[in-house]
Amino acid sequence: MMIDLPGSDASARPGARAALDGDGTLLGHRTRWAVELLTAPEAPRDEDLSAHFVPVFLARHPQGFAATLEQWRALGPFTVTDYQPVAHKAWVTLQGPSGARSTLSLTLDSTGPIRVLHLGPEVAVPPVHGWDDLERALEQPGVAWSALVTREKDGTTDTLYAKDAERPMPNGSSYKLYLMRALADAVASGSVRWDDEVTVTPALRSLPTGDMQELPDGTRVPVRETAYKMIAMSDNTAADLVQDLLGRDAVERAVEEGGHSDPALLRPFLSSHEVFEIGWGAPELRSEWAAADEEGRRRLLARIAGPLTVRGSDLGPTVHQQGLDWHMSAWDVARVLGALAEDGTRDASGVVEGILTAYPGVPIDPARWPRVVFKGGSCPGVMMFCWLLEDPDGVRFTLVLQQRAGDQKLIGDGQFLRGMGGRLIASGLLSGTAR
Repeated sequence: MMIDLPGSDASARPGARAALDGDGTLLGHRTRWAVELLTAPEAPRDEDLSAHFVPVFLARHPQGFAATLEQWRALGPFTVTDYQPVAHKAWVTLQGPSGARSTLSLTLDSTGPIRVLHLGPEVAVPPVHGWDDLERALEQPGVAWSALVTREKDGTTDTLYAKDAERPMPNGSSYKLYLMRALADAVASGSVRWDDEVTVTPALRSLPTGDMQELPDGTRVPVRETAYKMIAMSDNTAADLVQDLLGRDAVERAVEEGGHSDPALLRPFLSSHEVFEIGWGAPELRSEWAAADEEGRRRLLARIAGPLTVRGSDLGPTVHQQGLDWHMSAWDVARVLGALAEDGTRDASGVVEGILTAYPGVPIDPARWPRVVFKGGSCPGVMMFCWLLEDPDGVRFTLVLQQRAGDQKLIGDGQFLRGMGGRLIASGLLSGTAR
């Protein structure tokens, strides 16, 4: 099915439309359909949309999603100028009649329908030709940041660039790297098998990202599938199920063995459920957590055990300043990425490697980077992205970008920082071929 774009200028980016029209994957089909929502002669009715979205998406639009579509369509007619598919996500750049550019972002649910669809102004990401370009782009009022780029060859690690790389920073979902390490160890020791199952319960259900929080109570899911969703889709409920399976002590050991420079920062090791509940459940919980020592914090966690009372709409103020996040320096992130890469190499089943490399985060040239491990993380006021890339000669490069702010609006939804990572990877700075 081809896209008929009213008033389109095919000469603007002829390859963009061809790439989208020629993408025969499920993601490509869903993305073409989503773009056509903006270009069809008439907007569809809400009842015609239900088969294409997960129920929770339409439930977030009590006035009907068709009304939102009409607002989006009023910005057209549109020209497709760029299309970037990456695993289960896609970004389409659309240019309106005034020349203003917007980004239509789409995320598929693990079952196939669309889970996220959003249209917003394009986030401009400047080109990167040198480290000074990176610094100029990331130096923003009210935002602290750190960065690390390393190269590992023949057992020797060289630092190509570092900015505050030893400073602990909140990292959001990158804590799941330690969970994956602990799980890989448990599987290697035989105490857990990939075909074992975990059970969804109210006490282990968390908030998105992910989709496992919507499974009915008592649903049993294989460990392999749960771990995949934890890493590739950053599913919070999946991560909490893995942590419950392994036990908090095992994950805290993985933090030490993963080379964290100050493991006490991650003791007790929080689940996402616990961060949501303490961070946005009640102000007194936040202040109690901030003032307590490790034992006091463990007692607090025992007190709040049970079904989550916080809703996604309750999230707002930043809480990382009170220790409610997972604090890791850029070097800590690099070390656990490297340890996981070794886990993937040692795992004869190939499951660990398949999970780690399922989602590269940004479009990647597989000829240039045949192996990519990626993880992103965010919380209000927190954004980070990290990559481990291996070239055809087996030389490894690690890239870590971290941001924190007292106001989430200063950081946004991550498109800028993710885009900077993509720019760096494509620039040739890592391999010394930048122009």
